[in-house]
Amino acid sequence: MMDSETYDLFVIGGGINGAGIARDAAGRGLKVMMCEKGDLAEGTSSRSGKLVHGGLRYLEYYEFRLVREALIEREVLLNTASHIIWPMRFVLPHSPTDRPAWLVRLGLFLYDHLGGRKRLPGTRALDLRRDPEGAVIDNAYVKGFEYSDCWVDDARLVVLNALDAAERGARILTRTACTSIRRDNGLWTIDLRDTRDGATTRVKARAVANAAGPWVNDVIGRVAGANSARSVRLVKGSHIIVPKFWRGEHAYLVQNHDKRVIFINPYEGDKALIGTTDIPYEGAPEQVAADEREIDYLLSAVNRYFKEKLRRSDVLETFSGVRPLFDDGKGNPSAVTRDYVFDLDETGGAPLLNVFGGKITTFRKLSEHALQRLAKTFPAMGPDWTSASPLPGGDIPNADYVAFFETLRQAYPWMPRDLANHYGRLYGARTRDIVGAATSLEGLGRHFGGHLYEAEARYLVAKEWARTAEDITWRRTKERLRMSPAQQAAFADWFDAELAQAA
Repeated sequence: MMDSETYDLFVIGGGINGAGIARDAAGRGLKVMMCEKGDLAEGTSSRSGKLVHGGLRYLEYYEFRLVREALIEREVLLNTASHIIWPMRFVLPHSPTDRPAWLVRLGLFLYDHLGGRKRLPGTRALDLRRDPEGAVIDNAYVKGFEYSDCWVDDARLVVLNALDAAERGARILTRTACTSIRRDNGLWTIDLRDTRDGATTRVKARAVANAAGPWVNDVIGRVAGANSARSVRLVKGSHIIVPKFWRGEHAYLVQNHDKRVIFINPYEGDKALIGTTDIPYEGAPEQVAADEREIDYLLSAVNRYFKEKLRRSDVLETFSGVRPLFDDGKGNPSAVTRDYVFDLDETGGAPLLNVFGGKITTFRKLSEHALQRLAKTFPAMGPDWTSASPLPGGDIPNADYVAFFETLRQAYPWMPRDLANHYGRLYGARTRDIVGAATSLEGLGRHFGGHLYEAEARYLVAKEWARTAEDITWRRTKERLRMSPAQQAAFADWFDAELAQAA
């Protein structure tokens, strides 16, 4: 079937970079279509360490431009999406057998000053024998440092970018594979296939942005029949989830024997997220999974520093993602740049912009740079705009979530505090769109377990492209971690019976 419309920009990939580019382009007045072969953020963008950070360890590889850009973006994102991004303090116990203390102090000083830090507190030294943050640390470590970065709900960051793009006129297609793109008289002819029913569609576009992440080279070669001198290097990063074993909202960052750093972060209230590994990967990105060696590696890194020793039986969940890093020829996976690179092929007056690399913190700047690269094709498009524009739900006065949460409590006095925080953290100022006219928990409909009620599920299907139970329980929310297997099965049955047809 032929779509009768011609789009300005067609975006391949519904991860953070694709959604960010679609949003930026739509906000400049371009006619945009974006396709994703699975769910939004189903790949790498929902399997990150959940951090908006400058990348402290990148300083060791002299990536000063990347760190500075990331630190500046950290402040921008904190101001535009403070419901899904919030400050977190990180405690770094110092191991004298690894990096020297002077080097750590120098790195933290640069980290505090490279990006024009405004909202976050600076670094301080800790005496782990006296300061409460050291209570769980093994007695062998006496010195430490505390610095600031930010936490992010990565999958929701993707969805909110796609939602904003759609509200600005973009057409967002999930479960839709791009099977072919070919140049034809100065335009792209693009073939699409619905992965659910096999229906095919053909559209045209003036330019294509290939933001397919780990599949970027596959799009260039198999889908576009083109070539590029650039390539991505696939690196696997795995995480484990365990019960939280310390008090406080702070996180920990530890240095392992191999000089890699491991994050140990509070996660979903009573759990901890530990990661990540850095392993070269050559398999199919959709089949990536954490293996036992990685799990042992992460457990060993934690047990080196903490009094309480974790066991394999403590691991509640694991997840693994494939980072599509720009291949800069570095042998050590940890040394491969996290920066992004563009390859613009303007053959025949129909541009193909391929995106290599990048990190979740710099997605907005990457998107902005991508549109700047296409300025010759779209000379009438609007100016840069995203740095001061909140993401959906992020229009919170002064980006102050604490004050906003109190307004939620006043608006819904019948709502339990943890449920109000669940809605506030995921939907921000749009919480009212889920709650509607409800004046009691019963008004939210059936309760499936955890914080998941029928009203939220229906909203996610209607507004956020949720098409399966897992889309809701794992990517739009993390309620799977709070639901028993029986509750998860019951929700899946209800979803299939009640909502699948509507989806």
